[in-house]
Amino acid sequence: MTNSTKKFLFIFIFSVLLPISTFAHQPRITQSNQTMVPDPEISKAYYATLTGTPHTYTIDSKTDFDLYVGILLPDTKSADKSTVAEVSKEGKLISTLGGENAFWKSFFEPFGQSKYLDGGEYKARAEAGVYTVKVTSSKNDGKYSLAIGEIEAFDGKEGTNALSIIPELKRDFFEESPITFILSPFGWGMIVVLYILAFIIGFIVKYLSRKFLQSKPITVSLPALSLSNGSNPSGTNKNINKKGRLLRAVIGVGLLLWAILTTWSPVLIFFSGFAFFESIFSWCAFNQMIGKNTCDLE
Repeated sequence: MTNSTKKFLFIFIFSVLLPISTFAHQPRITQSNQTMVPDPEISKAYYATLTGTPHTYTIDSKTDFDLYVGILLPDTKSADKSTVAEVSKEGKLISTLGGENAFWKSFFEPFGQSKYLDGGEYKARAEAGVYTVKVTSSKNDGKYSLAIGEIEAFDGKEGTNALSIIPELKRDFFEESPITFILSPFGWGMIVVLYILAFIIGFIVKYLSRKFLQSKPITVSLPALSLSNGSNPSGTNKNINKKGRLLRAVIGVGLLLWAILTTWSPVLIFFSGFAFFESIFSWCAFNQMIGKNTCDLE
């Protein structure tokens, strides 16, 4: 499947599921020690792991703005509660968040179905200037999420980005199986939407192929009866037998499990739905194109 088709699937999913989902921060995975923060009022969550040195986030604003900073940790056994976020303006410290003396409040985030530890937040009306947020810990080797900005602003691009990185966050950041995303309205909703899309396209392909493609004639010999036509005598809407239907059902389950246990690829979920379509309606697009019919004849 081409990249443009994948992008269409992502946008389709996001546009349909947006009304049933509540977003907070735009997720970002960063591996850099130095990060420039654009549009500081727009909510973003930077997910990162300290690798021996502090991480610095820089805001360079030419106008006054509403500054919001929050420090979060994954609520796991390996969470490093010595993690600190220091907010400074042009080198002058104005706030310290987190740290061993902070009250790390546990909370559950329903969109990603994950647990966080909240180390505090800083909010203020900030004058124009250069601001930095330095994240560090006692050993500089822990995972954290830095939230910057409060204005929720999601579009198709940000929605597709969130969908694409949540499985990675579930596996690497929260140390849990990506399958838990299925508990989220966005997770199971994504499957429902893609299955509906697969069935719609299945009906369209079936109609067009039967309209413009003719099956090769088949001859069936029965006692005292000879049939020769271009379709299954039991009905022209079917071209696969019970074994073929079972095979496609197994393929559908396999593709779905592959998707939700790994990357939540919309492509895999879509073709899982299409396999179920062929199984349910005893019809195969490939068989239609080559004129093959494996239906059991009685």
